[in-house]
Amino acid sequence: MIADSVRAIWCREFKRDDISDDDDFFALGGQSLIMVRIQGAFFEELGVEVPMDQMFLNPTVASISAYIESLTAVAQ
Repeated sequence: MIADSVRAIWCREFKRDDISDDDDFFALGGQSLIMVRIQGAFFEELGVEVPMDQMFLNPTVASISAYIESLTAVAQ
């Protein structure tokens, strides 16, 4: 499931193990360096490019996972 992978990436990059689907990237202390590392992980591990504007529009695990799922649905 995409959300599990996204959560694992966020947990790793934020160095936390308690991130939930509704936690906000910015409320967690997210900033540009973490965002770039997460974008790279999305590309390397999930095979999708997530533009920075989508990271701002979808700042939770749940919302960015839904966005990524929409990309993979279109690609199939």
